[in-house]
Amino acid sequence: MASKFDYDLFVIGGGSGGVRAARMAAGTGARVAIVESDRFGGTCVIRGCVPKKLFSYASHYHEDIEDAAGFGWTVGGPRFDWRRLMANKNAEIARLEGIYEHLLNDAGVEIHRSHGRLLDAHRIEVEGAAGTGAESGAGTGAENPSRTFSAETILIATGGAPSYPPGHGWEFGISSNEVFELDALPERAVVYGGGYVAVEFASIFNGLGVQVTEIYRGTQILRGFDDDVRNSLAAEMVKKGIALRVGTTIDHIEKTASGLALRLADGETLETDLVLAATGRRPNTQNLGLSAAGVALNEDGAIMVDAYSCTSQPNIYAVGDVTDRIALTPVAIAEAMAFVDTVYRGTPRAMDHRDVPSAVFSHPTVATVGLSEHEAREVCAAIDIYRSSFRPLRHTLTGRDERAMMKLIVDRPSQKVVGAHMVGADAPEIIQGIAVAIKAGATKQVFDATVGIHPTAAEEFVTMREPVAEPARRAAE
Repeated sequence: MASKFDYDLFVIGGGSGGVRAARMAAGTGARVAIVESDRFGGTCVIRGCVPKKLFSYASHYHEDIEDAAGFGWTVGGPRFDWRRLMANKNAEIARLEGIYEHLLNDAGVEIHRSHGRLLDAHRIEVEGAAGTGAESGAGTGAENPSRTFSAETILIATGGAPSYPPGHGWEFGISSNEVFELDALPERAVVYGGGYVAVEFASIFNGLGVQVTEIYRGTQILRGFDDDVRNSLAAEMVKKGIALRVGTTIDHIEKTASGLALRLADGETLETDLVLAATGRRPNTQNLGLSAAGVALNEDGAIMVDAYSCTSQPNIYAVGDVTDRIALTPVAIAEAMAFVDTVYRGTPRAMDHRDVPSAVFSHPTVATVGLSEHEAREVCAAIDIYRSSFRPLRHTLTGRDERAMMKLIVDRPSQKVVGAHMVGADAPEIIQGIAVAIKAGATKQVFDATVGIHPTAAEEFVTMREPVAEPARRAAE
């Protein structure tokens, strides 16, 4: 029977979650369309994870060149070319964007490069639609009139966007979007915030030779992370020359003849060439017609969904950062796959948001999975803490004063490892493997029975035998 809808599925948003859902749904035989007003790949590919990590790689080379001397290498004075890095980054992002579009085309997904807005629970208005597909209505009088499409099911995957903090003068600042398009590297930079984006760009700028100050209103960076992680990373960042200012805010920014003047809440004035706002992100729910379609939002403007990513409107779903659950690209992709299984493959399932590993590409890197010590003390009857801090083998020859920190949190009654945390080189690569063990419910005895790979930092996770005594833990805090 012919469907009364133009499409079985219409996806609004061409980031990682939206593209994955569109491709996989089309693979089941569904008629799928997707609309994206910017570039395919979303925050992660275009202005997030991928270019950020490329910048992070670039910023590491200065230390690598310095460290080479300890291993017998004589290297000429390093010279850094920001424009070359930008050009190479742009070429890679364009390549990845092209792959995303090719994958959609190969799957038979109809692409609309425009802005999509809901008219009701089943109709989508595509402004100045550039694309193909059955048309159930069209505007008139414009060279590229808006078109209206209908769909049995709609998926919203519009992601999030940076938000600016309160205060005057932020028109002179930039967000994490603009930082990827700077024409030149500043000599001085202030990073405002204490989360992922803030510590990553403070580290990137610092590694590229910029004089960096990071300002955060809280008492310590990386709120929500394990306290040992927070304190260890802060100490290492300060060693690398980053001026870390906590417990204060920026009240006002003024343009001066020599750059920018920042007035802080404590009365101090700070001169800089660039100020980056990294104080949070907001869900992209504006101008989507959500109210007209009966889609409810929470008090923070995020789309409210159930465990199956279904909104208050039973045929409309949402995945990724727009739902403000866990704002990580792999989570958006996993939610998209659960949506396809539920709606198109006849195997309903909810995405499991427990024990999701994450990484911070600071210098040194951070990675974590499972519960922090604070969280574990709230949900476990009793816990044991295993912690190790050491100088990596590499730096016994470089002479660099950098320490790694590794930590396991064990539920004492069951002996299950419920949390693993690391600050140090290659932490994300190491924790990815540890995450498999924790997801599988491995006990501390399984870790102890696992033979380490020597000499590596990773072996420390299977060689920690004595829990930290309570008095020693409190003294360390």
